[in-house]
Amino acid sequence: MNRIRKSFSAKLCITLLLLGVPIFLTTLGVLFTKSHNMVRNEAIGRANSILSATVQKLERQLMAIETATHAYQWMVKRHSNTDSLLAITNRVVTLNPRVDGCSISAEPYEYSNFGKYMSVYTIRKNDTIQSVYEEDYDYHSQKWYSSPKTKGPRWVAYSDQDDTLGLTLDGMIASYGMPLYDNDSTIWGIISSDLSLLRLSIMMQKEKPYPNSYVMMIDEDGRYFVHPNTWLLFKHTIFENIDKEEHADIIALAYKMTNGKEGNMNVTIDGERCLVCYKPVPGTTWSLAIVCPNNEILAGYHQLTAIVIALIIFGLIIIMTLSYKTASEAMKPLHALLEKTQCIADGNMEVFVSKSKSTDIIGQLQNSFATMVQSMNIHMGIEQYTIEQTAKRNEELSKAIEQAQEAEKQKTIFIQNVTHQIRTPLNIIVGFIQVLSDTTINTSDTPLNDDISEEDAKSIINTMFHNAVMLYRMVLMLYDSSDTGMSQELMTTARHETVNCYTLAQETIKYISRSFPESHIDIVMNVPQNQTIRTNHLFMMRTLREIIYNSAKYSDGQHIKLIIEQTDTTVKFIVEDIGKGISEEIREQMFKFFTKVDVLSEGLGLGLPLAKRHAQNLGGDLTLDTTYTEGCRFVIEVPK
Repeated sequence: MNRIRKSFSAKLCITLLLLGVPIFLTTLGVLFTKSHNMVRNEAIGRANSILSATVQKLERQLMAIETATHAYQWMVKRHSNTDSLLAITNRVVTLNPRVDGCSISAEPYEYSNFGKYMSVYTIRKNDTIQSVYEEDYDYHSQKWYSSPKTKGPRWVAYSDQDDTLGLTLDGMIASYGMPLYDNDSTIWGIISSDLSLLRLSIMMQKEKPYPNSYVMMIDEDGRYFVHPNTWLLFKHTIFENIDKEEHADIIALAYKMTNGKEGNMNVTIDGERCLVCYKPVPGTTWSLAIVCPNNEILAGYHQLTAIVIALIIFGLIIIMTLSYKTASEAMKPLHALLEKTQCIADGNMEVFVSKSKSTDIIGQLQNSFATMVQSMNIHMGIEQYTIEQTAKRNEELSKAIEQAQEAEKQKTIFIQNVTHQIRTPLNIIVGFIQVLSDTTINTSDTPLNDDISEEDAKSIINTMFHNAVMLYRMVLMLYDSSDTGMSQELMTTARHETVNCYTLAQETIKYISRSFPESHIDIVMNVPQNQTIRTNHLFMMRTLREIIYNSAKYSDGQHIKLIIEQTDTTVKFIVEDIGKGISEEIREQMFKFFTKVDVLSEGLGLGLPLAKRHAQNLGGDLTLDTTYTEGCRFVIEVPK
């Protein structure tokens, strides 16, 4: 006891239990009490809803039969041909699927040739319709005939023990009968339309709110004619074999139903408590009821009882657990402060203490400690941020220096490459010019002197021309590689010229032949020879001859094809050769400016990138066909 008095957690736990347990038990008690009424009210509402729906279905069924009977009453005339009467009954049944049978029966000796009885009827049986003259029997005493005759149009439920109509088991029938009058308002017969009570009962028994609930229907005398127990039908009433003192509830229910009342009540049927919801059937003297056993209605309630008990036990455990946790949570801030103070004492300043919303002494202590740690972390964070930013800037500076050095290196390499590539053809040209200037050539018509032959002079001139072309090509590529140069060139030339594809191919091959006279280039036309495209002639020429120039330079020079074909919207210029091709390692780099496979190889690294850029500026593209393995195959595709 002394330990509990000193323990703040124990005091808090006991206080929570004393406050929480009574409230919890009271709440569950109220919930348990009201749940019974809720379950009952829900059952009443459910049963009444189904009862109303069933009555509406039954009313629609009966009204349809009444309407059909009224619709054909005017067609029935006294002393009409009996075959006509039989046809009318057939029509009523045929055109009205809810009608199971229809009969027209006359007063005694109304039709002398038939004797005392004359009755025609049509019956729906086994999906067939049969119309016959009924055999003689005393139908005048039957309820379906006598009741409409004396009381006017009405519904009558009866059991035809002889099953004269063959409608249902034991002939259980609901019949709507109307008197037939002649001109002087004398009744001469009855027209009646029949409904199978067995089919009606099956339909209504499907509508039930609980598995073992059922529908029953009685007439004004309390006689059963719809009930799951067929032994009761038309033989017994709801009043029979009932002890009025012991089963006063059933007697009260019977009087309410036979008097056309509507409502619900609890009664004991066959020793079992049941909820009975009842309602009169409009247009008849019948009353319909749904019987629901209480054990099914309260099944959920009984389950709820078990759940409530389980909840009580579980709730008590939860309350005790929460009380213990609450007490522990109340002490957590002090334990946390102790741990973090120890961390700071050990030299670890990276601790965080959250602020408390509590205003008690523990909360104030926690907030003061959190403010102190936050101030320390802010100052340390500023220093750490300064260090990180300095390191980041140093790293960026280092990268910038590396990029500048790399750019300077690339610049130096490019200048050296340009110098070398330009100097080589210039040296050749200057050297041959010196040779020619040092050689004396006769001004007469005689051949050159012995110092240089005409063939050597021609070779020198061709070499000078070839190198001059190379020099011009490099200068042109340098000019095109600049955006300013390309823009000026495009502005001074037409951008939408009509260019003949075959002529363009011939001009390109003629140009290449000057630099590579030994090469052999075939033109394969898969388009008409007069095929044209709308493009820029100059840049299309530069693109195409750059690709063919490379093929002539790097292949065997003897198996070069220029294939021209078209699609619906474009024309393709395919340059194909046989040689070593381009390896996969350098395919990604070959369209980048100033990039060469080999620094010692001829060229500036501008040919393919410029050709691709020209093709793209013309609205197309330049690509390498990687599926071709015998050499190189480049495809220039431009719009028509």
